[in-house]
Amino acid sequence: MDLGFPSQTQKVYKVSEITSLIKETLENEFNYIQVEGEISNYRPSHSGHVYFSLKDQGAVLSSVMFRSQVLKLHFKPKDGMLVQAKGRLSVYPKSGSYQIICDSLNQAGMGDLLMMIEERKKRLAGEGLFDEERKRKIPLLPQRVAVITSPTGAAVRDILRVLKRRNSGVNVLVVPALVQGDEAPAQLCRQLRIVNLHKLADVIIIGRGGGSLEDLLAFYDEEVVRAIAKSKIPVISAVGHEIDFALSDFAADLRAPTPSAAAEMVAASREELLHRVGESRIAMTRQLNKQLEHVKLVMNQFKAENMERNFRIFIQPVLQHFDDMKEYLIDGMKHHLREKKHQFEIVKQRLLANSPYSILERGYAVVTRKNDDKIIKSSHEIQAEDKISIKVAKGCFDAQVKEIHHEKL
Repeated sequence: MDLGFPSQTQKVYKVSEITSLIKETLENEFNYIQVEGEISNYRPSHSGHVYFSLKDQGAVLSSVMFRSQVLKLHFKPKDGMLVQAKGRLSVYPKSGSYQIICDSLNQAGMGDLLMMIEERKKRLAGEGLFDEERKRKIPLLPQRVAVITSPTGAAVRDILRVLKRRNSGVNVLVVPALVQGDEAPAQLCRQLRIVNLHKLADVIIIGRGGGSLEDLLAFYDEEVVRAIAKSKIPVISAVGHEIDFALSDFAADLRAPTPSAAAEMVAASREELLHRVGESRIAMTRQLNKQLEHVKLVMNQFKAENMERNFRIFIQPVLQHFDDMKEYLIDGMKHHLREKKHQFEIVKQRLLANSPYSILERGYAVVTRKNDDKIIKSSHEIQAEDKISIKVAKGCFDAQVKEIHHEKL
């Protein structure tokens, strides 16, 4: 009867030996492969290497890409992106796990999850939920801060540590909520409504520590995004690491790259405040001194010697203008008189030309009848023996008509 126990002749392997056999078999069999999958839990390291998982609906494959190959990428990988990875399988003996060491990554399209997130982001942005105009400023010195997060996570510990270090006088209310899983969105929305309804804080921090895209899905939930946008109390979204951008970040009044950074934003350190007060004092003193110097300059203008000088400076253009106008009037009058004198001379010459005396100067005479002083214009107007008076250019004399001769002209 075979009970399944190894026979005395069957070899017993050490763990390291069996792992070495598996490693040798895998690495020889799958020396160079190409795998298509969706990126998940993408984690860059300080050394420049990146660690992530490739997944589909049925399995997950650990992956790593070293810095030298990362620098050759023409795009920035992120969770939810569908890629084709080329590389070789490798077994890590200490953990007994296997992974693909990627030599290259090429985009194969967008994963279903990432497509859903992008569609939701565009739709909510179209409704104006992400508009900068509707966002409010975070209070400089809030008295009460509500932190909506997991009460057992690292995020809440980081926030409390920073707040205590930077401003021990701030009151912190930890509002517990799930931050991962199917029930997380409903809890986050409910806690946001409660804090707003009872006005429990001056500012709200909502968030969690880093994780894969699947871990952060609660902060991509549409209802959570709407609840943040609807909040009457300013909200800071602090989700994941610096490279993570959840939809809650776009709806919040302010996005913090990490929970610790959110705490620093709501609690200005005493040293920072003292520094700002000192700078303000220096700026105010400088401005006051500048204003005083300006006032002194203005007051100096009202001294007796300055008043006389300023009056002269003021009146000089007026007097100059007056002199200019006087000269202008005199020149104008002289010109007018010259024109009138010239016109007078013209009229005078015309009058002299048409004067009877001018005619007499040319040898003509004016004859009048003596008894009635009637001017004789025709020989028919006088008779023989009539006495006449003859006016010439210089003087006149009398005569008596002896003969009359009627001539035809």
